[in-house]
Amino acid sequence: MTAPSPKKHSRLYRILLWTSIVLALLIILTVIAGDIALRRVGPAVKAKVIAALSARFDSRVELASFHVSTVRGFEISGKGLKLWPNHLSMPQPLIQVDHFSFHLLGWQQLIQTPNYIGKVRVSGLQIRIPPRSQRANIPHLISGSSSGSSSSSSSGGNPGDESSQLTVGEILIDNAVLVFENNQPGKEPLTFAIHKLTLHSVAAGQPMKFEATLVNPKPLGNIATTGDFGPFDAQNPAETPVDGQYSFTHADLSTLRGIGGILSSQGKYSGQLNRIVVDGTTDTPDFQLASTRHPMPLKTTFHALVDGTSGNTHLEPVDAWLAQTHIVASGDVDRVPGQKGRDITLNCTVGPGRIENILQLTAKVSPIMNGPLQVQAQIHIPPGPGTIGDRLEVNGTFSLDGIHFTDPKVQNKVDQLSLRGQGHPQQARQEADALKAGNLQAGAVANVSSTITGSFVLSNGQVGFPSLDYTVPGAEVKLQGRYLLNAGALDFTGAARLHAHVSQMVTGWKSFVLKAVNPFFSKDGAGTEVPVRITGTRSKPNIGIGH
Repeated sequence: MTAPSPKKHSRLYRILLWTSIVLALLIILTVIAGDIALRRVGPAVKAKVIAALSARFDSRVELASFHVSTVRGFEISGKGLKLWPNHLSMPQPLIQVDHFSFHLLGWQQLIQTPNYIGKVRVSGLQIRIPPRSQRANIPHLISGSSSGSSSSSSSGGNPGDESSQLTVGEILIDNAVLVFENNQPGKEPLTFAIHKLTLHSVAAGQPMKFEATLVNPKPLGNIATTGDFGPFDAQNPAETPVDGQYSFTHADLSTLRGIGGILSSQGKYSGQLNRIVVDGTTDTPDFQLASTRHPMPLKTTFHALVDGTSGNTHLEPVDAWLAQTHIVASGDVDRVPGQKGRDITLNCTVGPGRIENILQLTAKVSPIMNGPLQVQAQIHIPPGPGTIGDRLEVNGTFSLDGIHFTDPKVQNKVDQLSLRGQGHPQQARQEADALKAGNLQAGAVANVSSTITGSFVLSNGQVGFPSLDYTVPGAEVKLQGRYLLNAGALDFTGAARLHAHVSQMVTGWKSFVLKAVNPFFSKDGAGTEVPVRITGTRSKPNIGIGH
């Protein structure tokens, strides 16, 4: 009942955050290269660049090649840049770049620190973030090493740092990968593939425009986004402003356990990294649960507050339509430290709605009833193993009015109860005989509608009903019990109160004989009150009268 899309926003903002940090690394590298280029050439240039980067970021630095060329207008390029933090034990580098290049405006920038570079090209960028327990040891790529104290200003650079004076007109990044490692054995790391990322007017203390296309891993799909990021706040990165718009297409929900369908989403976002306001829509024409595989159209409009630093999301509200059923939900989707997955808590209202829509989505067989539905519920999906259906907990109340059963045999039993409860046994018998003879139309002449109200608790694959009131003309049945979802098994007990006396519910000599026992069954204004037990399955219920 929730929109899957807010999760992807927090991942996108983390991508932007780490990408900006890497870009700071590249800008500083540019300054160093420009300052020493042509003063010393060959291996000395490469060695000085490595030493400067190593000291600046408290890391072991590898640079396979470094070139300064005047053939194509003072081009600086390099290959195989890798950064290994000294205080982290990583089998692969934190950051690596296959190739980078940029042009300087003239020879003056080769002997002085450049303050403007028109375009920087980067290909094969990989950022590999260690498990959460080790991330405190990541070097502070903006303000210095992890061991040193931060002295940067909120604009993202030291006042005396020459790199803070550098502006890059455009940075083009091709084939970038962002990997979030985990320390769970056998679990694959979360990987984001960024096909293209373009950044405009990149400078310390200034916002930059960006355009990006990337592949979201869960749910698997393509994200295209444009917007503004920054100025980056080095002292309080979470307060860095961000705004933009996005398009999320061909998202395969089957990559999330328990659901399926192809989702598309569009929207906009604004705020700062730790408090981003997101407004958007989703459209899933074939939304389905993995346990039933009955596709249903699902459309949502949502307003959410997202903490891009943690991924915690407050939904207020999600407005959804599942076929003809209206669903409004609000609540929270939070990360639980040390737990797998998110903790989801929602308040949900269903209505106007149709019970057949809900049954078609959740049941393995065709809906057994149809009619209007109203629901008020609190939904909780705790983190942990298993599918969403396994972990789903729901506590609520419901009302179904004007319900008809789709199985003629079940509907005939309802008609029998209503007709006899009203004191029309002859018509009840005629319908029963017609149904036995195969005349479905004559067997459902009454076609009585039912009203069902009650409270329910769903957990552990079953629905418990502390109270369940079932009403048809001439009869009221009060029950309590449970319904097993996978087996479709019924187990209910209660009492049936009918308007007619016992003798009025049968014909012939039986009616005459039973007049003597009418007082024994009449109670509290009801013509007849008897114990009821319902067992069997939803397709073949067994209704027993008496203990």
